[in-house]
Amino acid sequence: MTQSVTVRVPATTANIGPGFDCLGAALGLYNTFVFTANPEGPELTIAVSGINAEQVGTGADNLVYQAFCKVFERLGQVVPRVKIDIQMAVPLARGLGSSATAIVGGLLGANGLAGNPLGEGVVTKMAIDMEGHPDNVVPAYLGGCRLAATNLNGDWEIYSIEWNPSIIPVVAIPAFELSTAEARKVLPKEYSRDDLTFNAAHLALLMKALESGQPEGLRSALQDRVHQPYRKS
Repeated sequence: MTQSVTVRVPATTANIGPGFDCLGAALGLYNTFVFTANPEGPELTIAVSGINAEQVGTGADNLVYQAFCKVFERLGQVVPRVKIDIQMAVPLARGLGSSATAIVGGLLGANGLAGNPLGEGVVTKMAIDMEGHPDNVVPAYLGGCRLAATNLNGDWEIYSIEWNPSIIPVVAIPAFELSTAEARKVLPKEYSRDDLTFNAAHLALLMKALESGQPEGLRSALQDRVHQPYRKS
């Protein structure tokens, strides 16, 4: 077994415009995770530094460790004793995919310590299964802007979306927290045909606008009727 693995995972912006639960992009802000095999030490040691460090649990319920354990469970191996150092730069509960960094970090750290037996497709599916939707974890793992959809067999198809270099993300972090679970609670269970048609058209427009960088097209393309109107309050 490899003795130490360092994983650097980017923040993400997801649900971009009409791309609810399917479109996300990696940002230039990172959490860093260092996994050190510790065969003679405690079963688990977690040290956290950086932004919101005091809010991160250091027990077995830590999301990084839960993802770490998933890999060894899949491999049919005993979870090794490990020390995890977490360096936080992505704030919690601010819509920047902090949970996605934890999931991807834990999966890749475990896979690395085990000698990388799991391929990209397996790790991607495990990350999506843990998060429940692909829009944050996929770009957190693969980078860039990514669109995720299921194929006829129900498997994930991941596509890299062209992002014009003239489009520069600027992130405004609010002075309050909002969990993903709370943000999803306000969404309706049903939508009108007009709203779904609107979103389908604008998602297609968004693909072209991201590629071309044309400002007016991008402003129009970012309109949404599935999640934004219900989350404004």
